[in-house]
Amino acid sequence: MTTSLPFGSWPSPITAEHVAAGTTPVGGGTFVGGELWWLEGRPAEGGRMTVVARGAVSDQAPRELVAAPFNVRSRVNEYGGAAWAVIKVNGTDELVFANFTDQRLYSTGAHGGTPVPMTPPSTGSDGDPQLRFAEIIPGADPGEIFAVCEDHRGELRRYIVAIPLDGSAAQDSAALREVTASSRFVAAPRLSPGATKLSWISWEHPHMPWDGTELHSADLIDGVAVNDTVIAGSTTESVLQPEWLTDGELVFASDRSGWWNLYAHRLETGEQRALCPREEEFAGPLWMLGQRWFTVENERSLLVTHGTHGSSLARLDVSTGDLAPLEMPFTRISPSALADGKLLATATSLVQGDGLRLIDLETLSVQDVSLCLSALPDPGALPHAAAMEFSTADGAPVYAHVYAPALVGYSGLEGEKPPFVAFVHGGPTSQAFAQLSLSIAYYTSRGIGVVDVNYGGSTGFGRAYRERLRGQWGIVDVQDTVAVMEGLVAAGIADGNRLGIEGGSAGGWTVLNALTTTDAFSAGISRYGVSDLVGLVTDTHDFESRYMESLVGPYPEAAELYAQRAPINHVDNISCPVLLLQGDEDKVVPPAQSQVVADALAANGIPHAYVLYAGEQHGFRRMENIINALETSLGFYATVFGFDADVPSLELH
Repeated sequence: MTTSLPFGSWPSPITAEHVAAGTTPVGGGTFVGGELWWLEGRPAEGGRMTVVARGAVSDQAPRELVAAPFNVRSRVNEYGGAAWAVIKVNGTDELVFANFTDQRLYSTGAHGGTPVPMTPPSTGSDGDPQLRFAEIIPGADPGEIFAVCEDHRGELRRYIVAIPLDGSAAQDSAALREVTASSRFVAAPRLSPGATKLSWISWEHPHMPWDGTELHSADLIDGVAVNDTVIAGSTTESVLQPEWLTDGELVFASDRSGWWNLYAHRLETGEQRALCPREEEFAGPLWMLGQRWFTVENERSLLVTHGTHGSSLARLDVSTGDLAPLEMPFTRISPSALADGKLLATATSLVQGDGLRLIDLETLSVQDVSLCLSALPDPGALPHAAAMEFSTADGAPVYAHVYAPALVGYSGLEGEKPPFVAFVHGGPTSQAFAQLSLSIAYYTSRGIGVVDVNYGGSTGFGRAYRERLRGQWGIVDVQDTVAVMEGLVAAGIADGNRLGIEGGSAGGWTVLNALTTTDAFSAGISRYGVSDLVGLVTDTHDFESRYMESLVGPYPEAAELYAQRAPINHVDNISCPVLLLQGDEDKVVPPAQSQVVADALAANGIPHAYVLYAGEQHGFRRMENIINALETSLGFYATVFGFDADVPSLELH
């Protein structure tokens, strides 16, 4: 029997507490002896990250290797990534990690214990660490390790650094040795099998790593990179993830064809060849250090991920270019480590959500090592993800994943169409994947539809689609999102009078621009969204400080264009209610970006609410804040769309 209730008011079993408590961030892992070690979040501890371990073939409870107050998280490029590694020290496995608070590297043993510092304290006059580390790898000498170093002592520099394992650098920065010359940005250090060569990538302002990077190869002599040669990449070619096949051959991803495909480079001859040319992506945007899209199985074989709307796993024969699919039940997959015919990979399942999986490459059997969702909700409360293509007014394609309202036993009132919310991903150089998301299900199980939009500028569909946003941020992203919503209304899927839009960071920018330049939406939620381009350019971190040049134009030369695009200068055009959510320690999009919008909305008498969360940075990690933000958002839609929710309606000012 089906019960008819207004869309938005269905009695969902998924609460905000389920979303927050049931979602544990899980990162990549590695094999350590007979064990698996991996990165795992602690939402109940303010979002602290730790490393845990358990037997590779047992269901034993994982043990924590890094206890509070230590937090395994790097601040290199602010987004961090690759904050830990397992290193052999005198034949013993040691965990080396970056601690978030002071950004020093520490080491600890396989059974935890008090971490021992390996790099010196470096707190500057502003209270921020001056030395930051990430992407830790074994060094050319067994007595040291290499890592990416971000050096704020004086003019900002980044380079590969050698760090002694004996702890002599813990109080003496002179014990650190610069292995490579500095670049504005460096990533992906890789030591050749014979430990005689080093490869890495670099890029300079104003480029982002998806615009253009350079792949370096150098000889290691006396622990320093010499004969540094750029073997691939340019300001218009993005090269990512170099990996050594042999001492004389490198494999890497490049988008020189318009798609991130894989190439091999022979050092002796300089010959380069495409391994498997396809109009598919074999890599993606390097937002965080340490991201991997393929792994070397042996000299003749790679395990690769590829696709457009998502990513699939396959085995690539380096000699023939043959691509053999490995059929897996995942919409997205990223390899972490390989040993004895077993692959550790983070993967997204529409049935079980995100998590770390152990895959037997012979049988393709899958063992769930650690899932982000601690408990799966009732399948009857989960939506179906439908990949759909829409068209803009000029016929350009726009891709999206549509999640219609779904709760077994319930339907909307006769003749009623559901309210729909457009999710606008951040970046904006990012991608929305089909996924099992409790945040999405929180809405859909109450009768609110969600569409996750891959507007022009998103990755996953080739460089040309990505570059549709070049110079057009605030225009193409808005037009594409509106086209998707109009398509849903025209198809009879959504209620055209109850359309919402929400997003965080760059997604928040699109939200605010959509509200100031169109009347397509009746509600908008901006989470730590960009509102003032000049403020962003002058008050953001180094990694993105020149990002606007490709998205809008150079500043101050394009100052007039910046003013035209910035939603803060057009708040008078907003005619629908707005909810603003912001962290007070956000260095990527500072709180002033949201406060100035709130002040303008108040001055113009536009219904709104502004919530500032103490202790939060770019993205909410504290459980209590995740819960509050979700319930506040639902209460906001209940107020605007006119339905009764199981949370209080939000009072707007």
